[in-house]
Amino acid sequence: MSNQEPSSSRVPSNSPSSAAPGIDHIAQEHISEPKKAVAEALGTFVLVLGGVGTAVLAGDRVGNVGVALAFGFTLLFLVYAIGPISGCHVNPAVTLANLLLGRISAVAAGAYVVAQLVGAFLAGVVIYAVAKGRPTYDRAADGLAANGWGAHSPSAGAGLNGYGVAAVVIIEVVLTALLVFVVLSSTDQLADRPLAGLSIGFTLAVCHLISIPVDNTSVNPARSLAVAPYQDGALAQVWVFVVFPLIGGALGALVYRGLFGRYKGVN
Repeated sequence: MSNQEPSSSRVPSNSPSSAAPGIDHIAQEHISEPKKAVAEALGTFVLVLGGVGTAVLAGDRVGNVGVALAFGFTLLFLVYAIGPISGCHVNPAVTLANLLLGRISAVAAGAYVVAQLVGAFLAGVVIYAVAKGRPTYDRAADGLAANGWGAHSPSAGAGLNGYGVAAVVIIEVVLTALLVFVVLSSTDQLADRPLAGLSIGFTLAVCHLISIPVDNTSVNPARSLAVAPYQDGALAQVWVFVVFPLIGGALGALVYRGLFGRYKGVN
């Protein structure tokens, strides 16, 4: 397939259709920035509620595979639900990648990130409120599926620490880069965009299957910040799950740029 498209079918570089399959770019020009921010807040709320909520409220029943699928399926349907409005970033690392590629302005990126954090924090409040409804729930002991390493790694136990910070840094950079690369490449003009939701959702599920035992899987700073306040020791470590997923997002954008040659819109 050629890299070129007729000028009448090109999508503006800051259009949400760069991350949403099969959307008419003419209609999207009328979507206001506040509506896009609201969509990002709602989408991030649903993502954290669907994924972290499953881990906290049903993790002992569905296991790691069930939690991974909950994250993946939630992102999958969100791509189709809010992708036509905002592009369905629902992740500051994805927004950073789009900013670096010139697909979104700095002002819009800032609004997206703020909206994502608001949605994520609200989801954390809801999950905690529901978890407290179980008489045996102990916040200090059970937490809220926060990310962590060492003594706070899911693999820690019997007086032994789990995976160390070096392993966590590697896993977060690599897996976030993979997720962001798939988001960008699946929505490229060369891709079969109607299937983007499937590839993006399944990629997030695979990321969780790999790294839940390591650090409970972040690949999304908003997800990590949303629940860190509810788990002892998590706030002191949460910076790792902000900094390194963002580095991974930038790396994913760089790899995409190198392979697809896309920068500031469609070539």
